[in-house]
Amino acid sequence: MAAPTTRVLAVLELLQAHGRMSGPALAARLGVDGRTLRRYMRTLEDLGIPITTERGRHGAYMLVAGFKLPPMMFTNEEAVALSVGMVAARGLGLAEGAPAVESAHAKLTRVMPEGLKGQVGAIADTIKLEQLPTLSTPASNAMLMSLIAAAQSRSRVHMGYLAPGGGRTERDFDPYGMAWRAGAWYTVGMCHLRRDVRSFRVDRVTGLQVLPVAFERPAGFDPLAQLMRGIATLPHGRTIEVLLHADLDTATRAFSPAIGLFEPVADGVLLRSSASDGDMGWFARQLAALGFDFEILAPDILRKELATLATRLHAVAVDALV
Repeated sequence: MAAPTTRVLAVLELLQAHGRMSGPALAARLGVDGRTLRRYMRTLEDLGIPITTERGRHGAYMLVAGFKLPPMMFTNEEAVALSVGMVAARGLGLAEGAPAVESAHAKLTRVMPEGLKGQVGAIADTIKLEQLPTLSTPASNAMLMSLIAAAQSRSRVHMGYLAPGGGRTERDFDPYGMAWRAGAWYTVGMCHLRRDVRSFRVDRVTGLQVLPVAFERPAGFDPLAQLMRGIATLPHGRTIEVLLHADLDTATRAFSPAIGLFEPVADGVLLRSSASDGDMGWFARQLAALGFDFEILAPDILRKELATLATRLHAVAVDALV
């Protein structure tokens, strides 16, 4: 059940949106009886909101003509939630994001009650979030904002892209969505050069032109999930196959989503991945930390790394007991 304060503000929002509403209609929207609704009206009047009433069979409540409402009104919980969100937004790697965050915070502070300003103002000092890693920051927000706008309007773009090796390519691209991962912004969608769904780091986009061509985004498309699948299937050397004796939910929660692809099979979950010979020791340590049984199907070098790790851990345990 919503708190009374939330319901009082809901009355105000309904009157502002509809101009006039009958008592029964308002009460039905709020899920309260007429007596409770009248109490909410008195609360609004006590707050200085002028309410007028049309009596009779077709009577209604409405705001006094000409009354100008503040642009925003928040409950304490809403204001705190927005302020915490702005603290988090400072870590998203936007080159020009700080001024926008500060401007939004100033607007929020200007319209909130005096008693709440001190509480919200102290949030930046009392709430600390772990610094998000920033591997790549767009030189300007303009490219990021243009890609977001194209994704929202479902407009194809012509895009220049600088590959990690330094080569520059151009392609038509349908931006299905945006994703933030490990300190970088990515745009994810259909690449018409490769004729497949691909992900591109925004800081490597060198030019962008919106084309007068619309596209259809696949239903239920998740840009972050697609980005993680793309990272997991990148070839890194030897193919790895591990049979995990667990259900799918337990298996996926035990690893980072980017470690590989998970496929339910008769005996558990098959994890498919790849790694260079130099990374096999790291992969063996990930397996050793599991809380359920598993079987390495391939490659042999991963089995040897796990055996070496097991021998070393056994020696450490024996030394600790002596």
